[in-house]
Amino acid sequence: MNLNLNNKLPREFYVRDTLTVARELLGKIFVRILDGKILAGRIIETEAYIAGEDESAHSSRGKTKRNATMFEEGGLLYVYFTYGMYYCSNVVTNEKGKGDAVLLRSIEPLEGIEIFAQNRFGKTEITGKEKRNLLSGPGKICMAYKLTKAEDGTDLLGDEIFILDASTVPENKMVQTTRIGISKSKELPWRFYEKDNPYVSRK
Repeated sequence: MNLNLNNKLPREFYVRDTLTVARELLGKIFVRILDGKILAGRIIETEAYIAGEDESAHSSRGKTKRNATMFEEGGLLYVYFTYGMYYCSNVVTNEKGKGDAVLLRSIEPLEGIEIFAQNRFGKTEITGKEKRNLLSGPGKICMAYKLTKAEDGTDLLGDEIFILDASTVPENKMVQTTRIGISKSKELPWRFYEKDNPYVSRK
């Protein structure tokens, strides 16, 4: 696949209302350059987390050492460790001091699939089912892209980890629903995904 690596989303894209960014990230291309190799996938599922009105947001009780990146200006990567098991990656949104972010929940693999497979399954040849399962969850994304706490705070306008502009998923092909895997503020309809895409984490 021919990707224009210079077509990165500008800071202005991120420094906006978090729900708008969560919707418009669908269809964009999440890229990491790792050991000179391109790892790329199309974002197809997101969840918004908004300070002040969302008890499940890490920032709901204020700034801490763990969530400090969330309070920076939009356009950074926020990575955290959860359940003592895996990492989750988020896109920081809105203005500095707000504490908002969008969780990357599912990505459709485009380039570097053998590397994704090696990172996830320890092998390069995978079945169709395994391919659909490569990036179908926040922990799987971090494992496949090799994202850890070391990548927390990475500027998405840099040259290692960034998001490329691409056609946004149209409203008639987008599903908006409640978030999953959380215990607080479950009623908020802040999860977005591309309808009928087989790489979505959960229908």
